[in-house]
Amino acid sequence: MERFVLMNITLYSTHCPKCAIVEKKLNMANIKYDICDDVNKMKELGFMSAPMLVIDGTEYKFKEAIDWANNVIKGVVKANAD
Repeated sequence: MERFVLMNITLYSTHCPKCAIVEKKLNMANIKYDICDDVNKMKELGFMSAPMLVIDGTEYKFKEAIDWANNVIKGVVKANAD
């Protein structure tokens, strides 16, 4: 049985087209994540754009988030899964 590392993953989203792409990639990879669409919270955290993917405290902008999700899909990186 394959084991996955439990990670705290949150997608900060305004539901824009780029946010939808990241969400789709996370879902394709069966990654468990929380979603936050509270713009005030994003501002408090200093996020100036969306989407932002936060994994165990590490922040990823759009491209890095897509690259990370693609690596999960390829099996290069392990993540929370259903």
